Amino acid sequence: MSQKSWIESTFTKRECVYILPVSKDPHRCLPGCQICQQLVRCCCGRLVRQHAGFTASLATKYSDVKLGESSNVPMPELEEWSVEKHTEARPTDAYGVINFQGGSHSYRAKYVRLSHDTRPDSILRLMLKEWHMELPKILISVHGGVQNFDLHPRIKQVIGKGLIKAAVTTGAWILTGGVNTGVAKHVGDALKEHCSRSSKKICTIGIAPWGVIENRNDLIGRDIIAPYQTLLNPLSKLNVLNSLHSHFLLVDDGTVGKYGAEVTLRRELEKHINLQKIHA
Repeated sequence: MSQKSWIESTFTKRECVYILPVSKDPHRCLPGCQICQQLVRCCCGRLVRQHAGFTASLATKYSDVKLGESSNVPMPELEEWSVEKHTEARPTDAYGVINFQGGSHSYRAKYVRLSHDTRPDSILRLMLKEWHMELPKILISVHGGVQNFDLHPRIKQVIGKGLIKAAVTTGAWILTGGVNTGVAKHVGDALKEHCSRSSKKICTIGIAPWGVIENRNDLIGRDIIAPYQTLLNPLSKLNVLNSLHSHFLLVDDGTVGKYGAEVTLRRELEKHINLQKIHA
């Protein structure tokens, strides 16, 4: 089986297939109201019109509508939106190589969009067999918030040098949240300093929610090289990916603008990697 067919048969994305408005207020406009299609937001975080498969005929009744089915088949009333009940898994449509734009250096990273409940053994096979990464002797998992914060230059230098030295001397993988804010940005800054002095590649894996990534539509495509802009719209509530990472797992639970999809997948992947004979 080719790499392309294996990835598409193994990894899935998540699509919200029910329109469940955040507000339960009745829709008082005329059927097909264009304004409300632009303003009414589903519990998944998308606007009504942003749902895949949305048609104008569904605008007559937003609440409890499953896309692609008759609008007279309602969901049970007062049901809360959930990934399990209101999304469907479909073959992934985003994987390949990110070509970061806008910097003085050209950085590239391999990536895949995958469902939040993907098996960790499938992810590890992707890394080892398809991405040709070497099993690490040590796994360095860097956790922290996505809010930006300042570090004293001296402290930042010491932490950065220690992290890079540990990774280089042991062949470690570094895992972060992958976005260009908070802790992951500080890791990226340390990697940038390393790249300016050495050609030795450090495997740095960003595990981020698909739904919080700015310009994520630019990454849609199968086995592509995707140009990706890292300039962030100052009014956006989303985040761009950090260009100093070498690989990205973009975790999809069908939501947009919400963190949390990546938490369980990252924890299970870390456990699975640690079960391998990484110290051999």
